Amino acid sequence: MLEQIAANPQWFWISLGGLLLAAEMLGASGYLLWSGVSAVIVGVIIWLLPELSWEWQGSLFAVMTIAVAYLWWYWLRKRPTTTSGSPVLNQRNRQLIGTRATLTEAMHNGHGRINIADSSWRAQANEDLPIGTEVEVVAVEGTTLVIRAITR
Repeated sequence: MLEQIAANPQWFWISLGGLLLAAEMLGASGYLLWSGVSAVIVGVIIWLLPELSWEWQGSLFAVMTIAVAYLWWYWLRKRPTTTSGSPVLNQRNRQLIGTRATLTEAMHNGHGRINIADSSWRAQANEDLPIGTEVEVVAVEGTTLVIRAITR
């Protein structure tokens, strides 16, 4: 077995790269990606230059792994870090700010409940409001929506 590997080192490096890339797909969070890419590149270089000794092959693999990982880090550092998503993504209560609704229950002592879409929310207002008042969500405090009556 070792004689076959010594006779065809390019297949060793390409196989090692494939195994590392397959292991990366199982969830290594990018740690094995650059080692796998480096091993495949070393395999191609060994295919083109078969006279390189094992010491040089191992050194080339180590240097390439560090170089490729550094280049990836450098490229990521230059990219903008802003997200394309909404800053209130997965914060359902904050997404409701600005929503208008009609009270289905009267507000007593500034507290009550409000129905928005298919959900019922605890609501707080500065004043008591009767049923049928059109209100707007102006803020959120925990799971309580702060509302105000819309004047026309």
